[in-house]
Amino acid sequence: MKTFLRILGGLAVLGVIALLAFIFVPVQISKPAQVLAADWQPEPGQGEYVMHASDCVACHTAEDGEPLAGGRAIASPMGTIWSTNITPDAETGIGEWTYDEFRAAMVDGIAKGGTHLYPAMPYENYRLMKEEDIRALYDYIMADVAPVKKQVQETQLKFPFNLRFGIRAWNWLALTHDAGFNPVGASDLQDRGQYLVEGPGHCAACHSPRTPFMSQDGVTADDDSFLAGGVIDGWNAPALRGEGSAPQAWSVDQLAAYLATGRNAHSTANGEMGLVVEHSLQYLTDEDNLAMAAFLKGIDGAEVEATETFATKGKGSLEVPGADAAGEATAKMLTEANPDMPLGARLYSDSCIGCHFASGKGAPEIFPELQGNHMVTGSEAKPLISVILNGAEVPGTAKRPMTLRMQGYANRMSDDEVAELATWLRTAWGNNAGPVSAAEVAAVRGASASH
Repeated sequence: MKTFLRILGGLAVLGVIALLAFIFVPVQISKPAQVLAADWQPEPGQGEYVMHASDCVACHTAEDGEPLAGGRAIASPMGTIWSTNITPDAETGIGEWTYDEFRAAMVDGIAKGGTHLYPAMPYENYRLMKEEDIRALYDYIMADVAPVKKQVQETQLKFPFNLRFGIRAWNWLALTHDAGFNPVGASDLQDRGQYLVEGPGHCAACHSPRTPFMSQDGVTADDDSFLAGGVIDGWNAPALRGEGSAPQAWSVDQLAAYLATGRNAHSTANGEMGLVVEHSLQYLTDEDNLAMAAFLKGIDGAEVEATETFATKGKGSLEVPGADAAGEATAKMLTEANPDMPLGARLYSDSCIGCHFASGKGAPEIFPELQGNHMVTGSEAKPLISVILNGAEVPGTAKRPMTLRMQGYANRMSDDEVAELATWLRTAWGNNAGPVSAAEVAAVRGASASH
């Protein structure tokens, strides 16, 4: 009863804050950082390119739905948010929106009619986009996207999150950075990468931590916590900077290959990152994927060796400091007859060793390394459990058309066995992560079955 009353009291406080925001906090409308000429026209293909760079399709397209017609469920700590129809249909889409109204949604999170958008729409990041790109995107949607008449499910969050006017106060806390792009000035290549990462790519929406108010704790490159890692719906979005991060462990061309194809010599993309590769990054030019890779490589001051192209095939083994001896010991244990072999290791030998090998190194661009793999060793065990239970898929791309699939073991392994295997993986080859319980496995299994 006391817990219920505390929750009720907390909700009441949030409701009061929302009401005060409605009374005292003005609606925020940002002025353009760049005023376009009256006769300005986008470059051919610019708007479609911006749409891909901004990853609009992944969020605004339901499974098996029409492109950009909305209806995709987006999980948030506040509840499920349903993406809107952004085709130019006059009745159910944005066909009646003016450019100023479209820009207000992109930059300030305010829809036509003054409704505040939930920040599942990453306007915290899109406000860093150049005016010409926002205008090109608008022109493309209005002129080249087919209108789709589709009334999507209305988002209905519980009190007080259903009081959208309270987002005024949230915007006042979150939108402390001015609209427009401010390059660091490291090099033309890295500045282009910074723009794509900060603005249209909205990488910080997943890869930066969150403040107590759920705003992004680090939106631009001058924030120390920018891209320091986050958690989205129980999945780790790993840090993209700092010691041990992929951009510091991989070369620029290996990182660019991962962005463009969802695979490289060390890893493969899955989960939300797989969708980003499928719907966004594979459509960017080699130059732009290299630019993002160069920016991420140099964000902490590392020397950047720029290349004009990148290899999409390569042989490599991730260097995990201090793990060589542990890796060799694990491989030796797996290849020797041992009646005392732990259950997790026996399960690995039975189901996993044929692809990921005794070394845990896998096969470049096909089977990812498990030694030092951030999904294996992350703070959240849900992704690893999900992959063991349900398998995984790496989508085909223009450069790598083959779709890669890993089978799931939900029908072959019990909760206890999956927990043993996951726990073993998180400590094998020098990995150093905590154990996984059967209860955690049961929760993921149950959630998967309900979808």
